[in-house]
Amino acid sequence: MCKRKKLLKGAVLTYQRIFSFLDVVTLCRCAQVSRAWNVLALDGSNWQRIDLFDFQRDIEGRVVENISKRCGGFLRKLSLRGCLGVGDNALRTFAQNCRNIEVLNLNGCTKTTDATCTSLSKFCSKLRHLDLASCTSITNMSLKALSEGCPLLEQLNISWCDQVTKDGIQALVRGCGGLKALFLKGCTQLEDEALKYIGAHCPELVTLNLQTCLQITDEGLITICRGCHKLQSLCASGCSNITDAILNALGQNCPRLRILEVARCSQLTDVGFTTLARNCHELEKMDLEECVQITDSTLIQLSIHCPRLQVLSLSHCELITDDGIRHLGNGACAHDQLEVIELDNCPLITDASLEHLKSCHSLERIELYDCQQITRAGIKRLRTHLPNIKVHAYFAPVTPPPSVGGSRQRFCRCCIIL
Repeated sequence: MCKRKKLLKGAVLTYQRIFSFLDVVTLCRCAQVSRAWNVLALDGSNWQRIDLFDFQRDIEGRVVENISKRCGGFLRKLSLRGCLGVGDNALRTFAQNCRNIEVLNLNGCTKTTDATCTSLSKFCSKLRHLDLASCTSITNMSLKALSEGCPLLEQLNISWCDQVTKDGIQALVRGCGGLKALFLKGCTQLEDEALKYIGAHCPELVTLNLQTCLQITDEGLITICRGCHKLQSLCASGCSNITDAILNALGQNCPRLRILEVARCSQLTDVGFTTLARNCHELEKMDLEECVQITDSTLIQLSIHCPRLQVLSLSHCELITDDGIRHLGNGACAHDQLEVIELDNCPLITDASLEHLKSCHSLERIELYDCQQITRAGIKRLRTHLPNIKVHAYFAPVTPPPSVGGSRQRFCRCCIIL
């Protein structure tokens, strides 16, 4: 009998180990096989990481409450992204039962309010990553609560929480000085004062997203650069007030920078990008769309000093010419690093640029919409050297199509993915 019990115990442990690798859907299916499997599959120890996004997004709060009761202290990671029916009451029950939660994604849970953050602050002191993007009822009160109860917080996403102001940021960073990633996209009330608090209290910051924070200027971002020397990723796209002073500050203070997104920052020039390129040699991704003042000079500097460059967007940079692409195609990043280049609406680009990119063996995609001097023949020649490349372009018809349903002419652009 003892031997049989040992065998049974061993079998149970084996099943438990197997079940621990299964996702939510598979566990639920296994639970329907037999009573024994039901007990094993629904054991809380198997439910340490749950993502309901690909399973069922229209769940009600009671489902979250049931999950929290089943998982209890085992649950470490939960994603409720897009679960519109989940609100504060269910999340309070969740916080009470799952006090070891470390990663929580509530992106798009629009019923969530400050009450949820109060619950998390009270019961979930181990929380490290929290995503509240598009939870538009969130205010400064939430950030104050998180500051008081979640001192281990490393990553916070409050994108589009447009009620947040500098007072909330000030409260947050005073209690969560270990923040490494902060996503503030669309927080339109934020001013330079908020960035000064971040720069003063978050020396570990690696990632910062300020997209469309329209009130941000050089003054605030320079404080970030001086206080956050570990910064690797900065998105300031749409912050149209910034100038070359930011690029100089990044070059002087943030040598580990890998990702820079400054689309629609039309005051940036070759002078600033020269300083940046000469100091930030680890750059991998740059979005310079609508940086309308840059010329081939910027590409020359990137080709010389940035050997790790993988993704480069130059769309609507109308002063870029074939000569700049030639330098890029001969640069340090060209042969085995450059994967994506976007040249939409660069009117001076011709088929010669495609010839210069033939030696970029890692190139996976090139965007050429509105490049009127690019031809099908040029693309065909490029593909003889890079047969797997995706080329996105369009060619307008020779003559406009006849009008349909009225006298007004309708001009179309025949979009083709070549």
